[in-house]
Order: sequence, then structure tokens, then C-alpha cells
Amino acid sequence: MPAHENPLGEFLRAQRARVSPRDVGLPDIGSRRVKGLRREEVAVLAGVSADYYARLEQGRERSPSAQVIDATCTALRLSPDARAHAYRLARLAPSTRATGETISPELVQLMDGFAHGAAYVVNPAFRVLATNATAVALIGPEQLDAGAMPYLFLNPAARAYFVEWEVVARAAVSALRLAAGYTPAHPEVGPLVERLRRESPSFAALWDDHEVTGLTITYKVIDHPDVGRISLSYQTLDVRDAPGQQLIVATAPPGSPSADALALLGSIDATRRGQAVD
Repeated sequence: MPAHENPLGEFLRAQRARVSPRDVGLPDIGSRRVKGLRREEVAVLAGVSADYYARLEQGRERSPSAQVIDATCTALRLSPDARAHAYRLARLAPSTRATGETISPELVQLMDGFAHGAAYVVNPAFRVLATNATAVALIGPEQLDAGAMPYLFLNPAARAYFVEWEVVARAAVSALRLAAGYTPAHPEVGPLVERLRRESPSFAALWDDHEVTGLTITYKVIDHPDVGRISLSYQTLDVRDAPGQQLIVATAPPGSPSADALALLGSIDATRRGQAVD
């Protein structure tokens, strides 16, 4: 069965490859043909038969119970985000409302109120839908026009912009995979994944790793063309009245050089807007 027709099995295989026998209290005896746990070991830990677990990974078992998925997630030591993703792949999670592109006036007002931070809203494909003034200058036109993921993997400038590019790239792919598991899928996510798999070997390698973690608090060091190197903390929040949208706020410690740089970026954007009007 092609991998794209068996997303749950592909995901489970990748997760058991991450777990060593010692991690779960099993003896590590003899040579192993596979990395991580064997199917039989996962079956024992999950309390199911080896034949049933094999059918689950192979896609021949299409209707696992919640109890089986829960036990399997526990056996594989999955994080809360990865566990929720497994439930969605097993079709045991409720579907979500389709994500709209409209940003509420109240959310726009909230973003504009972040005087000392860059605030912006993204959709499940991490395309920016709305920004405050500081975010416009921080993100820049290349990312805003191309989209965050295409910029990150297809524009060579991204590797200079993000000082720790590999860390940012891994976190972004992990979050995109989490978004891809929702039902119904956002119409931009599938084509975006296919494009990046086709055009970026780096993206393809990370995507095939099947790591799943949502963005919560992350730290990025940016070499910005206007203000130089800045260190920022990013907080990501779900927009409750628009499922799939996320509000991202980048800040720096008050009084730090990075905070001064963020303030300068806000004034740079205001100046550029004034010049455009003139």
C-alpha cells in the first residue's frame, strides 16, 4: 500500500524507530535489523497481538479503537501533540470547522496594541493573513509575498536571515505536519507539502521524519537586514473563533538591544508607509 494511503501506519513506524528498548525497560539483546523497537515489542507494550499491530501499521486495520490507539501512543511514549495527531490519523478525533481567511476587528485591534512586539496571524499553511506594523518590517516582503514555508525552504536568503536555520526548519515542518492531520484538511496544506517535497530535499527529509509538535514558545535569532542580529521569543496562540488560525507574537526582554531593534523596526515600517503615501 502506498505510504500516502496509509498515514497512520507510516506515522507509527516512524515513531517506534525513535524509541529504544532501554527507553521502555526492554532488554536490548542481539543485532537489530530495524532502528528502535520491533513491531512485536510495541504490540507487547500496547497489550495487543503482534498480528493485530502488524495489520495496523500495514494499513489493513482501518478502524482501531480509541483504547488501542491510546495504548499504542503510551507504548511509543508520544507527546501530547503527537498523540492527538495519531487520533486524527485514526479518524477518532472530531472534525473541525473550515478555516476562514477573515480576521476579526477585535484581533486586529489586539495586534496593533502590541506596541513592543511583532504580532501576526497565520493560516494552517503558515501563510500570513494579518500583521501589525512591527511584524511587517520584521518579516519583510519576501516572506509576506512567498509565504513563510516557501521562503524558509526555497529562498537561499532564509539561511542567512535565520541564524539557527536548521532549528527553525525542523520546528516549522513539525508544526505543518500537525496542521496536515486535521479534518477537513486546509486546501493550501496538501499542495504546499507536495511542492516543498518536490523542490526542497531538506524539507523532504524533515517531512519523512514524521516529527509532530505544535508551536508554543520558541526562540529565534534573526540577522535582519535593517537592524542586524536580534534574539526573539515567539509565543503562538490558537485563535478560538477561527479554528486553524494562529496568532504569533515575537517579543524581546524590555531594555535589551533586541527590544530596541524591534521598536526601530516599527518606526521603519511607519516611515516606509509615509514615503509610499507621498
